[in-house]
Amino acid sequence: MAGRDRDAVLREQLFGLIFVDVHCAALKQIALPVQSRAEARKVTRKSQSCGFFKRKVARRSHSSRARADRTLGRGALTGGRVGQARGIAKSLDSGWSCRTGNCHVADDSRPLRKIIHVDMDAFYASVEQRDDPALRGKPVAVGGGHRGVVTAASYEARPFGVRSAMPSVTAKRKCPELIFVKPRFDVYRAVSQQIRAIFLDYTELVEPLSLDEAYLDVTEDRRGLGSARAIAQDIRRRIREECRLTASAGVSYCKFIAKLASDHRKPDGLCVITPEKGPEFVASLPVARFHGVGPVTARKMERLGILTGADLQAWTLPQLQAHFGSSADWYWRIAHGIDEREVKPDRPYKSVSAERTFDEDLRDPERLAAEVERVAGYAWTRIERAEVTGRTVTLKVKYADFELITRSKSFAVPVPDQAAFVATGQALLQALYPLPKGIRLLGLGLHNLGDPDAPAARQLGFAI
Repeated sequence: MAGRDRDAVLREQLFGLIFVDVHCAALKQIALPVQSRAEARKVTRKSQSCGFFKRKVARRSHSSRARADRTLGRGALTGGRVGQARGIAKSLDSGWSCRTGNCHVADDSRPLRKIIHVDMDAFYASVEQRDDPALRGKPVAVGGGHRGVVTAASYEARPFGVRSAMPSVTAKRKCPELIFVKPRFDVYRAVSQQIRAIFLDYTELVEPLSLDEAYLDVTEDRRGLGSARAIAQDIRRRIREECRLTASAGVSYCKFIAKLASDHRKPDGLCVITPEKGPEFVASLPVARFHGVGPVTARKMERLGILTGADLQAWTLPQLQAHFGSSADWYWRIAHGIDEREVKPDRPYKSVSAERTFDEDLRDPERLAAEVERVAGYAWTRIERAEVTGRTVTLKVKYADFELITRSKSFAVPVPDQAAFVATGQALLQALYPLPKGIRLLGLGLHNLGDPDAPAARQLGFAI
């Protein structure tokens, strides 16, 4: 392979870029290693002035994407070629950005992003242990009831296998000494607002994911602390002193790796992953921990010999597409530490749901009823963490032949509690009988969301 092609392939495999013309002299220069950022900027300017380049970039055609896929398929990054590719990328990274398979010239002056992911440690259970000294050091589960689920588990309960969204009877069987505490969501919301106020002292770019988790973009150092690490340390210190709780934080250049990093040193830890360490960090982790890789996908990857990020990095984009379709692009990018999602403050929820894919197709009514209750438990935990209410319950069913249907029921008032949510889901499932074929996926969600402080539905005569 010619030197230009080899370097281009290496760089494309690392960053997913499309070099739009092998005959354009300016673009040929881009594929060659350069010695400085000044030279990289010079090459970028030359490329922008090339008419062929402009036409190709503007078109963003399907043929360009297909061509990039073919190029990416020429070989995988291995051995010393990884170092060569990183060397090329390091000298050019200020001039290019990646946008879902198309190549764009980026602003050279754009600073490297600094993202912090803050995750409170066993938040609900820790609040209960903070407020009740008798619970400290003991296995605690927030939630409960004979037919309820665990909303949160303390770290003392986790070695026994107790996890959130687990049925209470299962949790009690795993840990006979488990202490159940009724949730106090008004208290959790108040503490969450206190923590949010701390975040806002450092940046306005705060994207809450739930009451106990958020992304912060601290690229702009408003308090002059000098680094994202120092900012994360200060935030954790203030949470400990002002809220008497602990938080774990991950610091990196993108959301995907920041979230992985926050989980890496839990509880009460701080993990910083710099850009040059990103791909190496991802390579060391099991793919089951990756955002977007659910249990079913993880099992499929395992059957294909993909157990770690390093395994995933060895696959080309076309190879992944053959097995994972439209999701392949995301898997390829995160394997190489690429995630350009921005931190979006006050992201509104359109719906909250959960779903489960089965290893075998189900038809048995009792088994399906149990699965509805199980999925509803997962979904309701997310609903409570998101602090939302909703008036529409939607059942999602995918049959064995991949036919997908949804059934919904709307009410004049919000669904009041988990029991009503489960009952509505069961009623929607019952309406499908007799089943025409087996079910391979079942999901349940809440839509038509509104203010959690609205009048209680049960007081307004909620009825299924």
